[in-house]
Amino acid sequence: MPSFPAPLVSRLPEVGTTVFTVMSRLAQECGAINLSQGFPDFSAEDVLFERVAYWMRSGHNQYAPMAGMPALRAAIAAKVQDLYGASYDPEHEITVTAGATQALFTAVAALVHPGDEVIVFEPVYDSYVPAITLQGGVVRRARLAAPDYRPDWDAVQALVTPRTRMIMINTPHNPTGTVWSAADLQRLAEITRGTGIVVMADEVYEHIVFDGARHESAARYPELAERSVIVSSFGKTYHVTGWKVGYVLAPQALMAEFRKVHQFNVFTVNTPVQLALADYMADAGRHLRLAAFYQEKRDFFRRGLAATRFELLPCAGTYFQTARYTAIADLPDTDFVEWLTREVGVAAIPLSAFFGDGRDEKVIRFCFAKRDETLEAAFERLGRFC
Repeated sequence: MPSFPAPLVSRLPEVGTTVFTVMSRLAQECGAINLSQGFPDFSAEDVLFERVAYWMRSGHNQYAPMAGMPALRAAIAAKVQDLYGASYDPEHEITVTAGATQALFTAVAALVHPGDEVIVFEPVYDSYVPAITLQGGVVRRARLAAPDYRPDWDAVQALVTPRTRMIMINTPHNPTGTVWSAADLQRLAEITRGTGIVVMADEVYEHIVFDGARHESAARYPELAERSVIVSSFGKTYHVTGWKVGYVLAPQALMAEFRKVHQFNVFTVNTPVQLALADYMADAGRHLRLAAFYQEKRDFFRRGLAATRFELLPCAGTYFQTARYTAIADLPDTDFVEWLTREVGVAAIPLSAFFGDGRDEKVIRFCFAKRDETLEAAFERLGRFC
C-alpha cells in the first residue's frame, strides 16, 4: 500500500479571516458606510500619480535593488535625520518593503526563534501574534487599560525574563489612538538596558499626532535606536494604502538579518512607485502637514457624534476614534457592530478583535480617514439610531 502524508494540521488553528475583511465585506453587502477598515476614501495628489507614470514611461519597470531604490532610501534617511536627529546609512540600515505588515512579519521571522518570548501590548494589531506564533515564539501580553490605554511599565517589567527576545510597540497606537510620551520611551530604554531584547517599533502613523504633541520615535533615543527595528508606511502617510510600500530602519547588524529573510519572502518592491515616492518626498510639507489635516477630521468626527449616545474615548493620534456604546445597547461588541452595519448602515470594528481572549469592553473603533460628505452621511444615520 502506498503511504500518504499525515493529515494537514494548521499552523494557525485559531486564526480565521481578519476582522477587517469580514466587516468590509459585510459593509459592502449591506450598502453600509465603511468606517471599519483603515483606509481613506479620498485620493493622493495627482502629481504623485504623474511621477509614477513618468518613471514607467522612462523605462524603469524592472527589478529594483533588493533593499530598495537608492534615491528613495536617501530620501528616507534625510527625513529621519530632519525629524528625529538620527543618522541611518541608506546602504546598510534602510530597506524598502512591501508595506508595513510585510516588514513586521519579516522582522519577526528574522529575529525570533522557537521558544523566544515576545511582549506585545493589548489591544494588539492583528498581524503581530500570528507572526510570532509561526516562528514558534511565545506571546506575552501587556494590557493597555481603558479609557486612556497607557502602558503599565511595572507590569511590562514583570513580563521580562531571560527568554524575552522582542518587545513590539506601536505608537501612535492602532486601535486606540494613544500616543506614547517621552517618559514611555525612556522607561522602555531602562527595561531593555543590558539585555539582548530587540524593540520592534511599529510607527506607521508617525505623522498623525494631534494637539501639538510630537511623535516619540524610537529613533530619537540612541539607546533604543541601537536595538530597534522601526517600521513606517507610505500608504498611511500619502493616502495610497493599496500601493503597499513601507520601509524599515535598523542598525546594520539587525538589518543584515532582516534582509536575509526579506530577499526570499519579497525580494524587492515596485520600481516606478519607489522613484515617484522619492520625488514626492522632496517637499517635506507633504508629511509635515498631515497632522493638521487629520486633526481637522478628528475634530469634525467628534463634533458629528456629539449628539449621539456614544462615549468618545481620547484620540491623540492615528485616524481612528474609539467609542463606548453602553448607553445605546448591552450587546457584545461583535453583535453590536453587526447590528450597526445591518440596521444603521455604518460599519465599525469591535475592539474585542484586538484581544487574545476576546475581552469585551463595549468599545468599538471608527476610521475617520474619509471625505467630509462620507462622514456627514454617517452622522445622519448614527443620529437616527444612536
